[in-house]
Amino acid sequence: MTIHRDLLIGGQEIPAVSGRKAEDRNPYTGEVYATVAAGGPDDVRKAVAAADAAFPAWSATGPAERRAVFLKAADLLESRADDAATYMAQEAGGSRPWALFNVHLAAGMLREAAAAVTAPQGEVLSPQDGETLSLAMREPVGVVAAFAPWNAPVILGTRAVAAPLAAGNTVVVKPSEDAPLSCGYFVADVLREAGLPDGVLNVVSNAPEDAADVAEALVAEPAVRAVNFTGSTGVGRLIGNLAAQHLKPAVLELGGKNSVIVLDDADVDYAVDAATFAVFMNAGQICMSGDRILVHESLAEEFTQKFTAKVAALPHGGPDEPTTVIGPMVSAASAERVAALVRDAVGKGADVLTGGGAPENAVHPATVLTGVTPGMELYHGEAFGPVCAIATFAGDDEAVALANDTEHGLTCGIITENGTHGLSVARRIRTGIVHVGDQSVADEPQVPFGGFKASGYGRFGGRWGIEAFSNTRWVTVAARHAHYPF
Repeated sequence: MTIHRDLLIGGQEIPAVSGRKAEDRNPYTGEVYATVAAGGPDDVRKAVAAADAAFPAWSATGPAERRAVFLKAADLLESRADDAATYMAQEAGGSRPWALFNVHLAAGMLREAAAAVTAPQGEVLSPQDGETLSLAMREPVGVVAAFAPWNAPVILGTRAVAAPLAAGNTVVVKPSEDAPLSCGYFVADVLREAGLPDGVLNVVSNAPEDAADVAEALVAEPAVRAVNFTGSTGVGRLIGNLAAQHLKPAVLELGGKNSVIVLDDADVDYAVDAATFAVFMNAGQICMSGDRILVHESLAEEFTQKFTAKVAALPHGGPDEPTTVIGPMVSAASAERVAALVRDAVGKGADVLTGGGAPENAVHPATVLTGVTPGMELYHGEAFGPVCAIATFAGDDEAVALANDTEHGLTCGIITENGTHGLSVARRIRTGIVHVGDQSVADEPQVPFGGFKASGYGRFGGRWGIEAFSNTRWVTVAARHAHYPF
């Protein structure tokens, strides 16, 4: 029997005002796995009103009570790992190991949110007169509009709401049309079961054709005071523009064109393993995936031979097969988009070392190219699929120039056996994240996660995430009567 979920508004599940539903398809089989209510602007207004009504009580809830909700939610999430794996396989083609990692990291995010609830909420400042009590105080902003993507749905669905809620805000989340259960309803169910009060977290799903109208309505609602969005740079530009028009702060974590740099002092076998993980984990559908492998020319022949052989042997198949490394992309259309990027590159002179060819439904073969040049779409465009390009460099200056030759600036991995050498290169890479001695894909709950340039602005994680969804106020208490000139 097909699963159906209605909108979650004010603690109640209700159908969309229009009565419409949207299909949620399994990308590997093409079958309808679930349906969700197809919300519209009227539903957004109801959800924001519910969140706004719940804000005063939630923001005034004591820290011990709020902390307990997040700690219980983390335990519940871990206990429901099998449910997460099922949702992710059925909605987004995610493998079981990828789903279990999602649960592990998301549970960590909830525990970090619990810790943030009882962290210091301000500072005592130094007043000019030496007597006034001068404070910088952090307070919640109100209703936060959250957009949760499909590619790491439990991680990013949790990240979309955890810090805003921990800061004392209420939230309306718009989950991706491609994984509304995993990144929206499942996360909300866990938090509600943990004791989150009605109306504090609301979920408005939608049909793909209504996405723009729903997003615009959500950002424009007067009670919404901050926005957080994770997704493509193209859509992020639109969300950022909407937020700016309404003078609302936004945290945007967008696309990447990430490099893994293999320096001349690297261990080649380790570099091969690291680069393979960076490029092909979750079929390359991670914002931090390594699109470009930049290898010092002295190691290029050995690295390329070993890397190509390893990639060629990666098992392809369905998400339920335990040996699968390269599973389906989120849709057959996504696989065809990647295939078009490869065809364009090959048609303009790039060479295929392994892979290429037509995808099988939503499964695109793991592909390695060389000779990708600026005239090809893949040179600057984010692949977001199981494909990468190898390029060589003669020295550090050239490696840095190649890595920075993109509008994006999310992450970078630098493979080296010399940390000092790696750090000197890292300081010159224009990204929000860089890993020396490791590849480009990593996240932890307590770190400042986010990008630079066209990869967005603002930071999730740790105290930075709490600050992003807080209003810092200057408050003074006079020690004596002031004197005025008139």
